[in-house]
Amino acid sequence: MAWPGRFFADDEELGKKNDDHRGSNSSTISTAWSVRKPAPAVRKRRVIFIICALLFIYLFVKNVPSDLGPHPRWADTRVNRGPNEGNFAKSSTDPPSKKPPRQSTPPEAEEHYHNGPIKFYKLASSLHSAAKLGGQKEVNKNVMFAAASLRSASELITLACEMSRWERSDVHFAVMGREDMEVEEIQKLNGASREDCNVHWHDARPDYSRWSSDFRMEASVAASLGHIQEFIHPQVIIVDQPSREDKYFITAVRGRAMDLLKPVIELPLDATENLMWMARLDSASLAAWPQTYVDILVQAPSHSSASLVRLLKSIEDADYFGARRPHLTIELPAEVDQPTWKYLENLIWPPRDWTGAPHVSQVSLRHRIPRRTLTPEEASARLVEAFYPVRTTSSHVLLLSSQTELSPLYYHYLLYTLLEYKYSVHATISRNSAKVMGISLDLPTAFLNDSTNFKPPWKEMSVLKGPDALIAEQTPFLWQAPNNNAALYFGEKWMEFHSFLTARLSKPPKTSPKLVSEKHPSWLEYMLELMRARGWSLLYPGLFADDIALATVHDELYQVPEEFSRKAALTGTPTPSLSPDQLLEADPSLQAHKAPPNTEHRLLESSLTSLLPNKGDLPDIDQVALVSYDGELISAEDSKAAATSFLEEFRQSVGTCDPGELPAPYKWTSAADLFCHLDDVYDHHAAAGSLSMGQNHPASGPISKTGEPLDPDMISPVDAQTAKLEAMNHLRRQAGAPKSSEDDASQAERNADTKIKDSYAGRGDGDPESSREGAAQDERKAQMEPQSKPATESKKKTGLASANEAEPKRSQKSAKEAPKPEDKAKIEDSQTKALHGAFNKEKPKPPDEKEIEVSGGRSPGW
Repeated sequence: MAWPGRFFADDEELGKKNDDHRGSNSSTISTAWSVRKPAPAVRKRRVIFIICALLFIYLFVKNVPSDLGPHPRWADTRVNRGPNEGNFAKSSTDPPSKKPPRQSTPPEAEEHYHNGPIKFYKLASSLHSAAKLGGQKEVNKNVMFAAASLRSASELITLACEMSRWERSDVHFAVMGREDMEVEEIQKLNGASREDCNVHWHDARPDYSRWSSDFRMEASVAASLGHIQEFIHPQVIIVDQPSREDKYFITAVRGRAMDLLKPVIELPLDATENLMWMARLDSASLAAWPQTYVDILVQAPSHSSASLVRLLKSIEDADYFGARRPHLTIELPAEVDQPTWKYLENLIWPPRDWTGAPHVSQVSLRHRIPRRTLTPEEASARLVEAFYPVRTTSSHVLLLSSQTELSPLYYHYLLYTLLEYKYSVHATISRNSAKVMGISLDLPTAFLNDSTNFKPPWKEMSVLKGPDALIAEQTPFLWQAPNNNAALYFGEKWMEFHSFLTARLSKPPKTSPKLVSEKHPSWLEYMLELMRARGWSLLYPGLFADDIALATVHDELYQVPEEFSRKAALTGTPTPSLSPDQLLEADPSLQAHKAPPNTEHRLLESSLTSLLPNKGDLPDIDQVALVSYDGELISAEDSKAAATSFLEEFRQSVGTCDPGELPAPYKWTSAADLFCHLDDVYDHHAAAGSLSMGQNHPASGPISKTGEPLDPDMISPVDAQTAKLEAMNHLRRQAGAPKSSEDDASQAERNADTKIKDSYAGRGDGDPESSREGAAQDERKAQMEPQSKPATESKKKTGLASANEAEPKRSQKSAKEAPKPEDKAKIEDSQTKALHGAFNKEKPKPPDEKEIEVSGGRSPGW
């Protein structure tokens, strides 16, 4: 049997198994076979890959980084720069309350870590509601209070609510801190209800403010101020004391406000106690607060160290409530005593900052060069030149006398009245505000001429008991009289006074009697002329309750002004003769009309609003009483008519204007329209010399040996004789002549004196300097004449010999012709007077009027 033939038969049926054709057992066999087969490996890997991808997506979404965002080339989501770069969120959307995710490894001690994009969820709705308050205009009535800490917010809310009650400004309050307390809850905790506190609130806090970093909060404050500026345009931003606020908030407010050109007021710690008067100011006055500059000018007379130190201590001890300290200028006399120097060396003004900021001194000392005489014109010019405003409308000067002592709250009243009557909206539209020259802190007790005592006006005001019940209350008033004890003068008015004095000193003095006593400085006379010509007035304060004042004047160390001290010393009256049995009498009526001395008042130390009339509310400038310079109560129309009448008289009598001549066009801060022919300058020194030659000296003071009073500034005869001899020797040296002796000098003096008298009589110009110069030229010509003649050598020798032989004879002749002692004394005295007049540009008094008469009348100046 062949085995291969069985397995591989030629028939196709022989190559198949019978099992392939069995239907009942085929399914069972295939199922068993499929179970024994392994599953494909491709399906397991696919499932694992899908699971891992889903897990990665979940972890990525769960832990997405917070610092991812669009490229800064297209957008910057760190700070919202403006409303046009993004859409505001709707007010119905609340900010997220959950804690933002941290970085992978944040520092454990860092609580404020979030630096994500900034979003304001509640600011848009409040800004939209406040758009009806005129925020689209650059100038409006909006005032913004801003706070970051809740402690500062509670302090500012009291002041903001008080300001809203006066209804002079639209008050806004912005909360910009980290605390997530609702604004309604902040109002409730501070008692700021909608009925009592009409303030517009703004929630300017970003999302995640509680966990935001300082950098994010600083950017948030700057961004919110940009949005507020766009919709509200606040005139001023008021914040709390920087030491009580967050550092990021103060830094952002200062920087952003500087970019937006908005003034910022930083209140002191006790603002709710001592600065409630600022709630009565409007938005225009508050906007001018940080831009107002005050300079203090003090004139210290000689031997006044005690009074000067008392004044400077009162300036140092005053309360400036965080405002800019005034610049201090002290004009020292020629002689300063040691206590004053010691105090000034230790003076630090302003005081050093406790924060360690660099200190910049605000003290200027001016030490004058000593002079024997000082005319009123020179003294007036020296004072006016001591200050000139840097900013025309915002720089002002406070003049203080060394006898004055200031209240600790003087700067409160000064700034309050300055902002109200100078920068408020009502002041800019009122006609009477332009007539206010300054503000006085002193209330004088006598008129400027010290004739009678001055009584300030009183105003009757009704009380709450009934319309018929009236009380008299002393309120501020306007007086057309300057003040030198303690007064603030506006910058533009001081510039015009500078222009007025420049032109006034180029004109001859007035012949009318003085209206200001010589007890006061000489510049008051010129300022009174300007005030009367312009119709200006000075605002004087009323007396406070309990006889309290802002400044008091001490007269125990009073000194006469330097320009009048020499006159007072020379015009003293001689001591009258008194008999031991003579009965002395007194007239009581004379004492009744005499001006009383300055009354010393107690200085104000408590709150300003509690002592001001009408609960601290300043009256309108149109309702303030107006008093003329002579004490009459007048109206604004009367003041204008009086100014017009005085202006015409002044232009003709002082301004050298012809009747009917039109004035020059008025220019701001210029007084050129009050004068004419300004090119013709009047010489006061020459006029003073001619007047002194035509007047007799007073009957007091040192007496010369001729019986006439001797001027203390006169050159002594010995000095005059020495000067003459030196001058003669100088002329001889120039001419080549030998040195003259005393006898030759005496003869030359007599010849010069004779020639001077001849020149007076011949020329008639009354100028001793030119006459003496002509005599000296004639003397030099006479001395040079022999030397100019030609001579031979033999003649020269003969001339020299004859000169030597004639020398003893000339000496004997000069000794015989020497004047007697009595005549020599008279000659020396007349020559001394002549030299004194030439030295001071004065004309010596002639011995006889006939000697100075010339054709056509006397020489000018006599």
